[in-house]
Amino acid sequence: MGQVEATTERIIAADPEEVFDALADYTGTRAKLLPEHFSEYEVREGGDGEGTLVHWKLQATSKRVRDCLLEVSEPTTGQLVEKDRNSSMVTTWTVTPAGEGKAKAVVSTVWNGAGGIGGFFERTFAPKGLGRIYDAVLAKLAAEVEK
Repeated sequence: MGQVEATTERIIAADPEEVFDALADYTGTRAKLLPEHFSEYEVREGGDGEGTLVHWKLQATSKRVRDCLLEVSEPTTGQLVEKDRNSSMVTTWTVTPAGEGKAKAVVSTVWNGAGGIGGFFERTFAPKGLGRIYDAVLAKLAAEVEK
């Protein structure tokens, strides 16, 4: 068993605060950013950053569906951390300035992977698959805030 990590980033032509606010808006913008891999999206508490409790199902592959119940915190400025109550998965969104009128958005997900041969395949393929999913989220985020 080992830790598995998937990280994706994108430069977005918008003010960092605007990008962060869009990500932290779980009751409005966030649902619009999710590709077809996400289903059963529901805000259960809060809805704007820190203190939010949000549920969704993430279908990373045709056979692999995670039922996620995420607690959201904001440990530092420009950072959202989503901790899954149902697993070891933690996703961190970090938004920082990237020059005049631009933001760098980075999403990183870590979890405790399986052991044995299954763990080998998980560590090999899961980061690429999750990276593609979060690339789609970041593309939709850019389209939303670069208007």
